[in-house]
Amino acid sequence: MKKTAVLLYPQFSEYELSVVLSILMQGDKPVITVGLNSEKIKGESGLSCIADTQISEVNLDEIDSLILPGCMDIALLIHEQKLIDFIGNANAKGAIIASISSSPTLLAKAGVLKNKKYTVRISPEGMDKLGFFDLNHFSEELVVQDGNIITARGRGFIKFGITVGKALHLSFDENWYLE
Repeated sequence: MKKTAVLLYPQFSEYELSVVLSILMQGDKPVITVGLNSEKIKGESGLSCIADTQISEVNLDEIDSLILPGCMDIALLIHEQKLIDFIGNANAKGAIIASISSSPTLLAKAGVLKNKKYTVRISPEGMDKLGFFDLNHFSEELVVQDGNIITARGRGFIKFGITVGKALHLSFDENWYLE
């Protein structure tokens, strides 16, 4: 079975990963955490992690999906070319790419939101200023799926996880997360 790669980078949002990771576990989906390098990574609430591997070591033929959490300051990552290239290459291989909160910024920078409906936690003015978002495809919806691309606002982390689980055809009990 192919793996889901979960990207971890400085100031990643831990809570945005909670439900999707639980659903991946319920569905017996193999997961690999991926860092920019081999250094310890500290999330936005202080959780320290060491990724299983780094971007340069991932074989894209072994993954079928990619999860990107939001980040307190996404501007720190938009110039990480190896990250942008990794996202673009995963998309070219047809991977399901699920991105929440501010991280769709990285998808836009990699060109994978081209002609795709999406949502992101950045104002239209902020998106316009960055210069690589197509505002014609922006949606105010909580979670948006367009083909292999899933985007969500941070507060939609439960629906985001459920949408990812369904896109991967996993067996899981969505009632664990809904009241």
